[in-house]
Amino acid sequence: MQQEHEHNIQPLLLTVPQAARSLGISRAKLYVLLAQQQGPPVIRFGRSVRISVDSLQKWIKKQENVSL
Repeated sequence: MQQEHEHNIQPLLLTVPQAARSLGISRAKLYVLLAQQQGPPVIRFGRSVRISVDSLQKWIKKQENVSL
């Protein structure tokens, strides 16, 4: 029962490749956006870069408003 529950837990943080897959863009394109500070906000743990699911969703909404 507990294992079943653990499989339903969604991650709060995504790696750059996971976020890129979610956005339907290449990992390289997302790294370019991040380097230009045009991508979603990131969280750094030493050399590791993570993007929160919440921040990614907010960034997507913001992009929808910008492109209008």
